[in-house]
Amino acid sequence: MLTDQSPVARVGLDGVALKPLEHDLSLATDVEADLLNVDYEGRDPFPDTATLAELAADHRLTVTTPVRADGFDPLGDDSLLPLPDGVERVLVAGNPAYLTGEERERAVAPRLGAAREAAPDAWVGTEGVERVAMAAGGTQYELLGRNTGREVRALRSAGFEGGVALYAPVVLSDDEDAILDAVGGYASRRGPVRRALPDDAATDAEATGRAREVLSQAVRDFALVGSVAEVADRTAGLKQAGVDTIVGYPARGLDEFR
Repeated sequence: MLTDQSPVARVGLDGVALKPLEHDLSLATDVEADLLNVDYEGRDPFPDTATLAELAADHRLTVTTPVRADGFDPLGDDSLLPLPDGVERVLVAGNPAYLTGEERERAVAPRLGAAREAAPDAWVGTEGVERVAMAAGGTQYELLGRNTGREVRALRSAGFEGGVALYAPVVLSDDEDAILDAVGGYASRRGPVRRALPDDAATDAEATGRAREVLSQAVRDFALVGSVAEVADRTAGLKQAGVDTIVGYPARGLDEFR
């Protein structure tokens, strides 16, 4: 559970995002965080019922479930539902990299609506389907971006009183090479960054010149990087803007949060 001295609390995070293909989920039971969120990286690595139940024993556990994916499709194959007791859902359209061609063709809006009816407390991932997610209601789960603070302030000023949760990769280091190795590739896939990068540029510590300049700014726009104090200051600003919950993905492994 979260204590004032835990690495998660010290940087202002509320939860930790787990990736089954990267993280040993058996070690996540030692992470001092109120919330754990298991990302979806395809059906094969999706944790079994026993693993989910173990993670949920001492944490609030949310699990990302793409509404277009077989097993979680409320208008088709929902064989992976329900989840174990105490496990909540994050409803997302789904990263195309983890969906089959047939799954990618399925309509998102009616599936999000149907899934929200079945799981009215579920968070709704906004990436790529912002308007549909807002229409579906529930806590809006967004990716950190360069304008997140301004956008959330505008949302609150417009009268939005629902929950706002935020996902962000985290690197607790001042070493620029270490930061770029951990999240340079992630930042490079965001649209504005991809367009600004020179063709065939390296996106890790090997980046030089213009590419390194672009990436050094981008990792600070799209991730939480730097010293503990720097990251804590950033998360405090985001919460002041109106973000309720910040979930950090430990881009260099779980040890940074254990």
